[in-house]
Amino acid sequence: MSEERYAGIDLGGTKILVLITDAQGSVLGEERVPTLAAQGPDAVIARISEAVRAAAAHARVAVPEIRAAGVSAPGPINSAEGDITDPPNLPGWHNVRLARVLHEQLGVPAVLENDANCACVGEHQFGAGRGYRHMLYVTISTGIGGGVIVDDTLYVGASGAAGEVGHMGVAMSGPTCGAGHVGCLEAFASGTAIARRAREMIAAGGLPGTARLAEHDPPLSARTVYLAGQQGEAEAAAIITEAGRYLGIGLASMINAFNPQAIVLGGGLMNMGDALLGPAIEVARTRSFAQSFMDVRIVESELGDNAAALGAVAVARSRHAAGPAGAAQATEAPPERR
Repeated sequence: MSEERYAGIDLGGTKILVLITDAQGSVLGEERVPTLAAQGPDAVIARISEAVRAAAAHARVAVPEIRAAGVSAPGPINSAEGDITDPPNLPGWHNVRLARVLHEQLGVPAVLENDANCACVGEHQFGAGRGYRHMLYVTISTGIGGGVIVDDTLYVGASGAAGEVGHMGVAMSGPTCGAGHVGCLEAFASGTAIARRAREMIAAGGLPGTARLAEHDPPLSARTVYLAGQQGEAEAAAIITEAGRYLGIGLASMINAFNPQAIVLGGGLMNMGDALLGPAIEVARTRSFAQSFMDVRIVESELGDNAAALGAVAVARSRHAAGPAGAAQATEAPPERR
């Protein structure tokens, strides 16, 4: 086993997850604490540092022995500078120099990357995308995000904003997404979109089963709609099917544009299984070029909640290995070919 040790930090709006791993991504210690984002950046960063120390203690690793720390954080961020600029679910975080402050508090090099990109890299290096040179990652949850691997390298685009697959257009009109755009995949196939459609139908007098479930176990969510459909409410099942079809339109666009070897799907809506994925894959098949669809495997995430933290480890490992120039790059060591 390698003696190198890394810290992967997944900073979210509600929780902080820290993993201490070796260079191969084997988890040696972990710590999970609430973010308590309302307390502001200083308190949250102090909590991150304490969580790293606690995870290192669980791993029986002294913090100075950690080669580098990688942080997965919600965007928008400036990855090259290690700054979180203005994330909607971290109030008060305006141009916070997170990587620099963590370096000062922990005494180890720290790097920062977008959370969806980190989850993409995690699956590529250690999970379901292992060994694929050309891979896409799509997370389907409250919103829809993603990442792009081209020739074993995370593709970040001109300004680091590549991979926003939830904002590809799937309709000319309709509801707006969280960014205020019309016709986005996220506005039709995310958990938020499913719940919104159900509320509209309940307000119009429909979905009595969904309404009863939501009354007994609030708030109404995509999971509520899915459970009502599984219990026989046809209108609820139809909402999930429609979301799956829109997801399929998005997947077909990705397949046609990137010709990937694999698309890895993660996020909470994967618990819906074939109710969502069945119509998605069928629509993707009918809307993709035949050869491109034959080339791709559509698979579920293997890493679950650890994907972003493990991806942060992989980013930290590669940038640390690249030296000072690596701080502005999001590259990876090529995994074993399949």
